[in-house]
Amino acid sequence: MDKTIRDHLADIGRLGGRTSKRTLTPEAARAMVVVREARRAFRGFYAQCFWSYAPDLRITSADVPWVAEQLRKHGGREAWEVAAKLCR
Repeated sequence: MDKTIRDHLADIGRLGGRTSKRTLTPEAARAMVVVREARRAFRGFYAQCFWSYAPDLRITSADVPWVAEQLRKHGGREAWEVAAKLCR
């Protein structure tokens, strides 16, 4: 690779690391975390709580209350605790 191209790519990489391209409000960031945790719970408790649904079901923010409800209804103590964290 040409040195000028390599230097240019290195500069771009440094800029990307210093400043974020996306700004999120604290509420939006929290919502993203909750969706990520709901997806993790869906995968982790799939056999116990979600076996009748497609394994590749895409969980969105609108599905978080449903995931918590299913965890409470069909899961054990660990699932109940995860559901409580989703509903904070």
